[in-house]
Amino acid sequence: MSADLRFPSAPGIVPPYLLARIAAVPETRWERAAHAARATLEVHREYRPAPAAAPRIRSAVSSTPAAPREIADAQHREELPGVVVRREGEPPTADAVVDEAYDGLGATASFFRDVYGRAGIDAEGGRLLASVHYGRAYDNAFWNGERMVFGDGDGEVFRGFTGSLSVIAHELAHGVTEDEGGLDYVGQSGALNESLSDVFGVLTEQHARWQTAREASWLVGAEIFAEQVQGMALRSLAQPGTAYDDDVLGRDPQPAHMRDVVVTADDNGGVHINSGIPNKAFHLVATALGGWAWERAGRIWYDTLVSRVLPRTCDFVTFARATIATAAAVYGEVSEETDAVRSAWSGVGVIDDSTG
Repeated sequence: MSADLRFPSAPGIVPPYLLARIAAVPETRWERAAHAARATLEVHREYRPAPAAAPRIRSAVSSTPAAPREIADAQHREELPGVVVRREGEPPTADAVVDEAYDGLGATASFFRDVYGRAGIDAEGGRLLASVHYGRAYDNAFWNGERMVFGDGDGEVFRGFTGSLSVIAHELAHGVTEDEGGLDYVGQSGALNESLSDVFGVLTEQHARWQTAREASWLVGAEIFAEQVQGMALRSLAQPGTAYDDDVLGRDPQPAHMRDVVVTADDNGGVHINSGIPNKAFHLVATALGGWAWERAGRIWYDTLVSRVLPRTCDFVTFARATIATAAAVYGEVSEETDAVRSAWSGVGVIDDSTG
């Protein structure tokens, strides 16, 4: 497998097919948005990810220290990191974007520390880095292997990205996945990579808001669309395929069942599209178990990820069986949790419930 697939060839929370649709809009309608989408796609084509570090062997005992934050201002250049404007423990600035990024990184770190005992993205208390004001009207936010990078959006389709905790946590979760051995960013393994980030993105938001599975919206990026866009968010874990339906953006293409899986060479084999299937499986587990979704459903997904049993080319069936095995190991072969996981994967057509 080529090293180019360790990270997205077109990085970011906004999929390349959405940017392509906006780029094709006549400039007489959304001039700023169309220009911004073309510029963002050009940045994607030139993007080169930071080298991925080899997985580390860690001590079995962790004191889970706080991960110190550092926010830089890219000053609308496409150069990183920019000028450092806020470090851990410093007071808020006059820039709301800087402070939103600082708070979002903190909420994500707190989630992983308080719920799963993880000290930062690297599990060793390493710094949490971010750069804001990247490019001009840049229509995305992404993890580059070392830091979070936020654009300000074009103002017509996308608002700034720091206002969405689910977006921040989604992108930081890519770092967690990569640190735990990684999933190649293509086809089903890439869709699982995206799905894990969606799962931990919504769980971080639910934890910050103290919402139960029933109370939560299960939306990723609910705050990033401008008012004129007909849509709730970028993705919905509860109802994949319903997040938006807009005459420019089109309709949310995510399937919720294997019978509707999308076969495509675009988007690295549909990584942002077919992630709807494992997303729905997780939602089914979480709502079946009820309560705080991060406690049991989230624990099963997290423990599966950090167990290092997943191959980089992991497909949906392999991941499903791994989560069933995790549930059985933690809660028992005959348990509400194991039954919920097995039923969920059967419900989305990944496995046959009679065989697992």
